[in-house]
Amino acid sequence: MTLDDLNAFCAALPATTHVVQWGGSDVWKIGGKVFAIATAPDGQFRVSFKVTPVGFEILRDHPDCIPAPYLASRGMTWIQARGPVEMSDDELRGHLRGSYDLIAAALPKKLQRELGLME
Repeated sequence: MTLDDLNAFCAALPATTHVVQWGGSDVWKIGGKVFAIATAPDGQFRVSFKVTPVGFEILRDHPDCIPAPYLASRGMTWIQARGPVEMSDDELRGHLRGSYDLIAAALPKKLQRELGLME
């Protein structure tokens, strides 16, 4: 997956917003809350995303992943994928969608309705 691929995928998710911040990172949000942070310093694609506590335990030992710098050291369950050794693009898209879903579910119900996330 490239940075352009990630941006296209995240843009297609409902009610997302995109900003470039923190030194040029592509930051994707739902309801003002971050669900993905992507960079490509020196051409090496990296993306951080939220996971469940069980997902964190599994992915921190994955050869393509590390606990997300800054976020994981603060007790948050965020993983950073760095370069495709074993993780497929479909698997990474699944993790990004999972992060989006976790963040969206934690939003206040009123905001979820305003964003069209609830029927």
